[in-house]
Amino acid sequence: MSTITIEAEDISKSYGPANNRIRVLKDLSLSVHPGELTLCVGPSGSGKSTLVSALSGLLNPDTGRVKLLGEDLWAMNENERNDFRLRHCGFVFQGFNLFGALTALENVLLPLSFMGIPAIEARERAQVALAEVGLAARSHLLPAELSGGEKQRTAIARAIAKNPSLIFADEPTSALDKENGQRVVDILHRFARTRGATILGVTHDPRLLSHADRVIHLEDGLILRDTRNTETAFSHP
Repeated sequence: MSTITIEAEDISKSYGPANNRIRVLKDLSLSVHPGELTLCVGPSGSGKSTLVSALSGLLNPDTGRVKLLGEDLWAMNENERNDFRLRHCGFVFQGFNLFGALTALENVLLPLSFMGIPAIEARERAQVALAEVGLAARSHLLPAELSGGEKQRTAIARAIAKNPSLIFADEPTSALDKENGQRVVDILHRFARTRGATILGVTHDPRLLSHADRVIHLEDGLILRDTRNTETAFSHP
């Protein structure tokens, strides 16, 4: 029986002045399982990025509850939440968020050092992660010497080197061409399958949907449809 790793209950979020609040999320509930790649799609303003931010601890919802790995995320104080994300979550963003003065290997090593992992083990984990994304021979290069696809694969290596239970990806392929975009999604999908991780992402690219196990269609802050790719998805009781 599958464990629910992400659980949102009646979460809502509004923006704007008190006399003209715009509800971006409307009492939305959602459960996400491990071992799957789940993508959120929808038009601009549908609430998909806000949803992933609320579920990952980057944005506090106005109401409702979010549980990650059984822990009530927004009942934690800020330090506890930061520590939880460091130890259990990986993040992949459309802008890569790499440090320009550090090599690909050093970028991947950075969060491992924050976790207090011994240097020898951290270096081994970073090298393995870079090999998993096909960058073993490019690990000594700076971000400026890497292509866009290689930068995003470095960002993925940085996320998976932590061996997180959860990875959140916000438009991870928007800056990439079709071939590199599909390669990035396939790497994330493979990590979900082989490590039993939960991967939750946002995308505008309809070409990627067939690579996902599950697609959540949002519109006006609500889940319009929740569909599964029967060729890839696991079934959950």
